[in-house]
Amino acid sequence: MRVNEKYSTLPAEDRSVHIINICAIEDIGYLPSEGTLLNSLSVDPDAECKHGLYLRDGRRKVDYILVYHPKRPSGSRTLARRVQHSDAAPAARGTRQDQPLPGKGDVGAAGGPEPPMDYHEDDKRFRREEYEGNLLEAGLELERDEETKIHGVGFVKIHAPWNVLCREAEFLKLKMPTKKLYHINETRGLLKKINSVLQKITDPIQPKVAGHRPQTTKRLSYPFSREKQHLFDLSDKDSFFDSKTRSTIVYEILKRTTCTKAKYSMGQGKGRKKDSALLSKRRKCSKYGITSLLANGVYSAAYPLHDGDYEGENVEFNDRKLLYQEWASYGVFYKYQPIDLVRKYFGEKIGLYFAWLGVYTQMLIPASVVGIIVFLYGCATVDENIPSMEMCDQRHNITMCPLCDKTCSYWKMSSACATARASHLFDNPATVFFSVFMALWAATFMEHWKRKQMRLNYRWDLTGFEEEEEAVKDHPRAEYEARVLEKSLRKESKSKERRHIPEESTNKWKQRVKTAMAGVKLTDKVKLTWRDRFPAYVTNLVSIVFMIAVTFAIVLGVIIYRISTAAALAMNSSPSVRSNIRVTVTATAVIINLVVIILLDEVYGCIARWLTKIEVPKTEKSFEERLIFKAFLLKFVNSYTPIFYVAFFKGRFVGRPGDYVYIFRSFRMEECAPGGCLMELCIQLSIIMLGKQLIQNNLFEIGIPKMKKFIRYLRLRRQSPPDHDEYGKKRQRYEADYTLEPFAGLTPEYMEMIIQFGFVTLFVASFPLAPLFALLNNIIEIRLDAKKFVTELRRPVAVRAKDIGIWYNILRGVGKLAVIINAFVISFTSDFIPRLVYLYMYSQNGTMHGFVNHTLSSFNVSDFQNGTAPNDPLDLGYEVQICRYKDYREPPWSEHKYDISKDFWAVLAARLAFVIVFQNLVMFMSDFVDWVIPDIPKDISQQIHKEKVLMVELFMREEQGRKRLLGTWMEKDRKKDEPCNSHGPQAGLDSPEYPGGAL
Repeated sequence: MRVNEKYSTLPAEDRSVHIINICAIEDIGYLPSEGTLLNSLSVDPDAECKHGLYLRDGRRKVDYILVYHPKRPSGSRTLARRVQHSDAAPAARGTRQDQPLPGKGDVGAAGGPEPPMDYHEDDKRFRREEYEGNLLEAGLELERDEETKIHGVGFVKIHAPWNVLCREAEFLKLKMPTKKLYHINETRGLLKKINSVLQKITDPIQPKVAGHRPQTTKRLSYPFSREKQHLFDLSDKDSFFDSKTRSTIVYEILKRTTCTKAKYSMGQGKGRKKDSALLSKRRKCSKYGITSLLANGVYSAAYPLHDGDYEGENVEFNDRKLLYQEWASYGVFYKYQPIDLVRKYFGEKIGLYFAWLGVYTQMLIPASVVGIIVFLYGCATVDENIPSMEMCDQRHNITMCPLCDKTCSYWKMSSACATARASHLFDNPATVFFSVFMALWAATFMEHWKRKQMRLNYRWDLTGFEEEEEAVKDHPRAEYEARVLEKSLRKESKSKERRHIPEESTNKWKQRVKTAMAGVKLTDKVKLTWRDRFPAYVTNLVSIVFMIAVTFAIVLGVIIYRISTAAALAMNSSPSVRSNIRVTVTATAVIINLVVIILLDEVYGCIARWLTKIEVPKTEKSFEERLIFKAFLLKFVNSYTPIFYVAFFKGRFVGRPGDYVYIFRSFRMEECAPGGCLMELCIQLSIIMLGKQLIQNNLFEIGIPKMKKFIRYLRLRRQSPPDHDEYGKKRQRYEADYTLEPFAGLTPEYMEMIIQFGFVTLFVASFPLAPLFALLNNIIEIRLDAKKFVTELRRPVAVRAKDIGIWYNILRGVGKLAVIINAFVISFTSDFIPRLVYLYMYSQNGTMHGFVNHTLSSFNVSDFQNGTAPNDPLDLGYEVQICRYKDYREPPWSEHKYDISKDFWAVLAARLAFVIVFQNLVMFMSDFVDWVIPDIPKDISQQIHKEKVLMVELFMREEQGRKRLLGTWMEKDRKKDEPCNSHGPQAGLDSPEYPGGAL
C-alpha cells in the first residue's frame, strides 16, 4: 500500500505546525474520508487545548492516546525518510529539514556524515506511519506531539469524529437511549411504605451523585442505527457518546486496523542482512494492529484519557473528581458506592466487580453478627464446660506421657488448662449451628448476587447483550497470530520440498513474504491444534505438579522445624519457657508459613502467567480464563495447605508411646494438645488470614504503587530539564496519565477476594470471627481499590460484560467445598462427636463428667523403646509408672494391650455418619434456597417485557406514520395530475402507457 503525504504550509503566525493530508489509494472497506495529522515540532503551551483533553483547535476531544519513543540518528536522515514518498515541493522539504529534533539540540550540520542507521528503529517508524495512515483511512483524526515535558516520549492524539462514532456504534450494536420515556412500575401498598422508610433511613449513607436514587422513569434503549437516528435525542452530539463509549469505539478501530508491511521486508540494501531478525518481529504484526504493535514495541503504550484532575482548587468539575470525592475517599467508607457512575466512567466489567464486592461486603454483616454471637456464647459458657474444668482441676493429678523423646519429660494435664479453656470458645455446640448457617449464607449470597446482577443488567441496558455479539470483536491475540503464521510458512515450505519444486526467484519470494505479512491465504485455514500445544500442555502439567510438590515440601519443612524447636525448648532450664513451648512453636511456625505464603503467591502468579502464555490461547477471554484457573489452583494450594495439615493430619498418624511414627527416622510426629487441634487450627487460620489481608492486600497495594510512583518521579527528574517542577505543573493530561500505572486487569482483585471467601467459609467452624475480620478488611478494600483506579492507574478501556464470568463458578465450587470441609472439621478436628458419643453411650449420669478420662489411654513406662525414655524421669518429683496419652487403646494390663479399642470404632462410625448426614442435609438446604429464590426479580422481568412491548409499539407507529406520509404524497401527486388530464384527454387516450386515458 503506497502512502502519499502532502504538506501544506500554515499561515505565517504559526509556522511550528504542519498539516499533513494522507490519502490512501487502497480501499480497506471504509468510505473515503480525509483526516488531518498535526505534527507539532515545537513547544506550544496552547491554552485552548484545555490541558491536553482536546486537540489544538480546542473543540475536538482526545479520545485515545498512542505513545512511542522517537529515536532518530540525525535530523536529515529522519526528515528524508519522512518525505521520501512525498510529492511536495523541494522548498517545503527544505523547511522541514531546517527544524531541530524534538527534545534535542542541533545534532550537526545537514551535510555532515550520517551516523549508522538503526534498522529496527527505522522499521518501527515505518510501521507507525503506515498504521497511522490506515487509521486516517478509517476516519480517525490524529495529532502528533513530540515536544513534551517527558524526555524521549512522543504522543499521538486520536479523535473520532461524529460519522465514525455513528458507524462504529452501529457495528458494535451499542444500545443508546432513545427519545421515548416510560414509567417504571412502582411498588404499592405496604412495600411502598417500607421502601420510603428505608430510603429516609439510608439517606445519610447515600452518595451525593445525580441519578443514584431509584428512578421513576427510564429511557427506552435501542441498538444505534444511522438509518434510525430520528429515534435518538441528538440535540447535543458532543455528549451523546460519553468518553467511555468514545474510547471503546476508538479501541475497536485500533484493534482491527492492520499493519502488514515493514520497510525492510523486501531486503533493500543494508536492511537485507536484518531480514531474519525483522521477520520474527513482523510476524507478530501479521494481522491485527494495536495489540501486536504494543507487543512489538512499535508503540510503548495506548490508553484513553482521564476526564481531568481529581483534586485542586481551580479544577473543573468532572466525573473523575466526583468519583474521588464520593467513592475513592476513606472519609465516605460508610456510604454506598455510586455504582452507576463507576460503570459510566470505567465500563460494565469494572462496575460489576465493585458491585459484587459491595454485595459481598453487605452480606458479611449478618455473618459477622452471628459469628460474634457464637463467640460470645463460648465466652459465656467457658466456666460451665465440664471437660475443661476437669483438665484444669489439679486434684485429678493426671500425668501425661512425654511430648518428645529423651529431652521431654512427663507433664501434668493441668498445665494445659489455658489451652483447654480457649478451645471451648471455638469448640462448642454453637459452632455446628454456625457451620450450617454459613453454608446457607453462601447459597443466599450467590442467589442475592444473581438477582442484583440482573437488576444491573436492566439498568445498564445489557438484557439483550450476548457473548456472541462480543465474539464479533474478539480478535485473536498477537502471539496466536504469530504462531499461526509460523506454522503456515513451515507448512508451505514442507509441501514445496515434497513436490521438489526448484527455488523461486527473488522477486517471487519477496511477493510471498509480502503475502504472508498481510495474513492473506496462508493463515485463512491454519489454526493451532492440540498437537501444536502438546509440549506446552506437558510443561504446564509438570510445572503445576512441581509447584504443588514445592508447597508440600515447605509445609514438611515447617513440621520438622516445629518438632525440632519443641525438643530444643524442652531442654531449656527456664520453667516459663518450658511451660509455653506449644504456644511459642505454634506462633513462630505460623509466621513462617505466612511469609512463605506471601512470597510464593507472587511467584506463583508469575509462573501461572508464563504457563498460560506458552499455551498460546487464541483470544483474550480464553487467555484470562486459563490464567485464572492456574493462578487460583496454585494460590489455593499455597494458602490452605498449612491449614489442611493442622485440621486433618496433625495428630492422626503419631502412633503411640513405645511405637511412635518418625519422619526420616529422626523426627517424631507431633501431637495435638489434650483439648484437640481445633485451637491450633484457629490460631493458624487467624494469623494467615489477617496477615494476608494486612500485608498483601493492603500494605502491598498502598506501598508498591507509591514506591513505583516515587521511582518514576526520580527518573523523570534526572531526564528532564532543571526546571522539572515548573514543567510538571504545566503537564498536559496525556503526559500526566502516561506516568500512571497501566491497568493490569481485575484478576488480582478478584483473586484476593476469592481466597478471603475461602477463609470465611471453608474453616468457619474453627474461627467464627472470620466474617468479622473479612468485613473490616473489605470496608477498607473497597475504598483502597477505588482510590487506586481513580488516582494511581491509567484509565482502562471500558469492556462490556453482563456477569463476573468464571469467578461465579469458582465461588459456587468454594461454597460446595466448604460444606464438606466443615463437616470433616466438626467431625474429626473438634471433640463434638466424641462428646456426643460419650454422653449418650458411656456416661453413667447423663453428664460430661469423666469424659477426659474416657478419651485418655494408659501406658506403662517400662514399655518405652530403648533410647526414647525421658532423661529426667523424676522431673515431677516422683517416679512415674503409668502415663496417659490421648487415644482409644487397650490398657497395658489388657490381654491385647495397646490395640485399638472398640470405643475408637464407635466414635469413628459416629464421625462418618455425621459427615454424611451433615453434608447431604446442608447441600439439600442450599439447593432448596437456590430453588426458592428466583434468579430474575419479578419486577425486572416485567420491566423487560414492558420494554419489548413498547419497542414494538414504537416501530408500529413509525411504520404507520410512513404509510400515512406516503399516502399523502401519492394523493398530492394524483391531484396534480388530474388538471393535466382534463385539459388533454386525447393525449391520455393515445398514450400507450395509459390506454383509455386511465391513470
